[in-house]
Amino acid sequence: MDDMTDTSKPSGATPCDRANRIREADYIRFTALGDSATFGLGDPVDRGWRGWARLLADAISTANDVSFCNLAMPGATVREVRNIQLPRALDHHAAIVSLVVGLNDVMRSTWDPARFREDLLHCAGRLAESGALIMTVRFHDHGKVLGLPRWLSHRMTARIKVLNEIYDEVHERYGLLRVDLDADRATYAREFWAADRMHPSERGHRQIAARVATLLNEEGLDFDPPVTACVTPRSTRARDTHDLVTSAAPWVARRLVDLGPAAVRTALKRARLRAAVVRGQVPTVARSAEQDDRHPRDPVSVRVTS
Repeated sequence: MDDMTDTSKPSGATPCDRANRIREADYIRFTALGDSATFGLGDPVDRGWRGWARLLADAISTANDVSFCNLAMPGATVREVRNIQLPRALDHHAAIVSLVVGLNDVMRSTWDPARFREDLLHCAGRLAESGALIMTVRFHDHGKVLGLPRWLSHRMTARIKVLNEIYDEVHERYGLLRVDLDADRATYAREFWAADRMHPSERGHRQIAARVATLLNEEGLDFDPPVTACVTPRSTRARDTHDLVTSAAPWVARRLVDLGPAAVRTALKRARLRAAVVRGQVPTVARSAEQDDRHPRDPVSVRVTS
């Protein structure tokens, strides 16, 4: 098991070594790990789903021989990435690996920041040891994209903040390439998202692929980034409705069932605390109502009153 407090620099290949590996390679192995966004949902094609990782692999292949392995699966959590996808990724001996996972974790009632951190550090560490150049992201505020009510979006925003702090730590330790989705205003544009607002549209997938391509170009891998303009015929309203009814609505309903009770509990704790303040009955030490959402390396948050 990983040491939850160890912040020492890892041994093995450095980011510079991993960048040299892709610059010098005649044959590029690219493996994608993650959930439905990397799987390609939101970007339909005749044979199923395409997505940003496939678009990126196709672009790299215009100037290099490429072996692409997409291991991402809809609904995957970081534990499933660790137990199922990671061993297969290591078998592929990839020079480039994408590791994008976490939204399914933060939208579940079983969200555990300490366990998530351990699993993500384990995945990144094993991939770095293999010599792969790792690409990941900083997540956007998905509650804002979904237009959730404040009482529910506040909970998601708090969890995504912790999620990004964990990714920041992994980035600092292993020198990953990363796309900051939250910092780009285009991420919050309506056309970036498919009809379900849970997955990128073709335009969104293309923009992500282009951003990753730019990072790889800067590392010395020479190829033209994928175009960001949509080339697939615009989805019909009937197709959008079908996708919403068959996949998006059930998924959102399941996640709201998971996330909703926790958000309600937080709201009730806050209400009770405010009432106690009014009555002058605040306990000597009151635990934060959002204690379970804090970063696992943060000290315990307390309020001391007189």
